[in-house]
Amino acid sequence: MDAVLSKNASKQLTPARYVARFNAEKAALRRAYCNLFGFWRACALKRCRKERACSGDAGVCLARRINEVSREIQWRARQQVMRATPAEAGAPERTAREFLPGALV
Repeated sequence: MDAVLSKNASKQLTPARYVARFNAEKAALRRAYCNLFGFWRACALKRCRKERACSGDAGVCLARRINEVSREIQWRARQQVMRATPAEAGAPERTAREFLPGALV
């Protein structure tokens, strides 16, 4: 009986681990949305324009430019991200992906 409990206990996320995974997913989503909206095209960083992708601080970029994107386009982008979410994605990742891009700022 103890073996079953310890086996199940090892699968559960600690609150600290949940928060770490949630924050990591939010950071990845910020960069993904910056790329999806093509913010790199008008970025002040030469590196972003050269790589044709967000290579700087995606949080700052998203905060600066998200108001240029209509709510409808943000919703469609979120739907695209939700459809691309793998079935085996964990709870922290799924929770982060439910936010609209503007809420990740």
